[in-house]
Amino acid sequence: MMRPMVHALIVDDDAELRTLVSDYLQRYGMRVTAVADGAGLRRTLRSGLPGSADPFDVLLLDLMLPDTHGLDLCRWVRDTSTLPVIMLTAQGDPASRIVGLELGADDYLPKPFEPRELVARINAVLRRSGTARAVPAGEKAQVQRFEGWVFDRLGRQLTSPQNVVVALSSAEFRLLSAFADNPRRVLSRERLLDLSHRPGADVTDRAVDLAVSRLRQKLGDAAAVIRTVRGEGYVFDADPKT
Repeated sequence: MMRPMVHALIVDDDAELRTLVSDYLQRYGMRVTAVADGAGLRRTLRSGLPGSADPFDVLLLDLMLPDTHGLDLCRWVRDTSTLPVIMLTAQGDPASRIVGLELGADDYLPKPFEPRELVARINAVLRRSGTARAVPAGEKAQVQRFEGWVFDRLGRQLTSPQNVVVALSSAEFRLLSAFADNPRRVLSRERLLDLSHRPGADVTDRAVDLAVSRLRQKLGDAAAVIRTVRGEGYVFDADPKT
């Protein structure tokens, strides 16, 4: 069977850069859709996210756009899908990079960048996002249930007791996986970073707290299942069943 073509969505207001990156990625066998602003991104994703016949595989998102800030768009994408996000921006300082990663971006590439590095980062992000699908049955439970919720690692989905699918960012998925693998155990922030952070990412204890907060919000009435242990860290106060 022929391997499906990677479909990248580029959001950048620089028409020349959109063309250059599109041409380069197409030379590597990728399909590319390019839009110039936040409105174009929202319109395109609403017609192309899960459930459509042609979903995207990775989003290349510029931080500075004419109609909205890229960080706001990243937050919106994370609230609506699990689409991997690579930020492309001239703002390469550590503070901007950390904020982007805390909001759920999977990688961050400052401009100007070497096109070959972009291809390498796309491939790395796609490998990481597909890791859960590659775990052999028997090593870890593919579907776990707790407090009426269903955590499907293979499909990277979290389903509520009301049968509503809740989208998880890559960071939230890794964090919940770490908790589910270590139920009833107090995990320090440092340990959670070891278990859930993206390799090579410059992250802090605050990133863990923010990810826990977002995950609790998505769990709604079951948020208390992630309990804070003052001075020590967090504990997943449940016994996931397969």
